[in-house]
Amino acid sequence: MGKFEIKTDKSGQFRFNLKAGNGQVILSSEAYTTKAACENGIESVKKNSQDDSKFERKTAKDGSPYFNLKASNGQVIGASEMYSSTAAMENGIASVKKNAPGAATEDIS
Repeated sequence: MGKFEIKTDKSGQFRFNLKAGNGQVILSSEAYTTKAACENGIESVKKNSQDDSKFERKTAKDGSPYFNLKASNGQVIGASEMYSSTAAMENGIASVKKNAPGAATEDIS
């Protein structure tokens, strides 16, 4: 079972990671100024992760595939790591779809 982890970064802002059951980070958030905004971001991931059209498949300058998850308003709510292949990226998207809806939230901020 996946989980969201809320943490604070060096500048005191809040971020979350969605981790798969094996502990691997599959989605990372932008920085939020408040914990409440960060928690809203997590709810947005849970909701939008079930809509394939919200996943923006991209290619980095070095050719590595990655994806962003966008909210209904078009704002990026999470970004993936860089993947070695398109197939690996699609597995990452499938993992977000599977893990996000029922994931518990652990606050380690």
